[in-house]
Amino acid sequence: MFRATLAALAIIPLGGAAFADCASDADIAAFAQSYLSRTPATALGTGGDIADALCTQVKLAELLAQNLGPVVGYKAGLTSKPAQERFGVTAPVRGVLYRDMLLEDGATVASDFGAVPMLEADLLMIVGDDRIAEATTPEEVMRHVSALRPFIELPDLTLAKGEPLTGETLTAMGVGPRLGVMGPEIAVTDPEAMTQALATMAVTLTDADGTVMSEAPGAAVLGHPANALLWLMQDGVKLKAGDIVSVGSFGPLFPIAKAGGGATLHYAGLPDDPEISVRFSD
Repeated sequence: MFRATLAALAIIPLGGAAFADCASDADIAAFAQSYLSRTPATALGTGGDIADALCTQVKLAELLAQNLGPVVGYKAGLTSKPAQERFGVTAPVRGVLYRDMLLEDGATVASDFGAVPMLEADLLMIVGDDRIAEATTPEEVMRHVSALRPFIELPDLTLAKGEPLTGETLTAMGVGPRLGVMGPEIAVTDPEAMTQALATMAVTLTDADGTVMSEAPGAAVLGHPANALLWLMQDGVKLKAGDIVSVGSFGPLFPIAKAGGGATLHYAGLPDDPEISVRFSD
């Protein structure tokens, strides 16, 4: 499953990033140290464009992979309107997933797992074969997705108070990867039926008391969750068999404190209406 590597990341076209102005090695090292110690960090990527931020992201990933395990996939971030509005952008951003950030359903996580710990309703797709590169529609994407996995992402916005949270600074940090809780694989045996189910499903996030925090249809992510993979490929990512893709948030991001002692995510309309949960400890 885990065939996406940092070497592959390094050859992704960055829209002119051969001439990109990466953050300095010293600044990237300082950010990595703040990240690993879970202390608020100074933003990377200020004053640059997305190509500069992607260049910085690759260099930062090389450092973080030493502690978080290899890169195993990609994040399409800010894929819903509420998420884009929060950060003042009009398009998604992309980042990476690390092997050791992915936890199993029911995991207990410290409530201070990051410098700025957050919570969001998400979904993982597992790329089934390299021919996904030929896909141009959600229906065609799903023919090359082997499985789905329910996913509560636990991102870390990382930055110190007053530091700019923009598309560029989010991209430079890899779009806030920290942790995520994933459910069992849901095999895609009927791509046409799964395409329809993903478009019409209801994704509901509830807090520890069962109070609804957010509810959204599958179409809340770029019109269809599979469009997140199309966007990544259009943005230069070469998806391969085994890559794991986080399609992005189906609603707003929430501070962990909003959830209380845990959260549950339910997908009404997917096979068997799957549900996963995470607990938070002090």
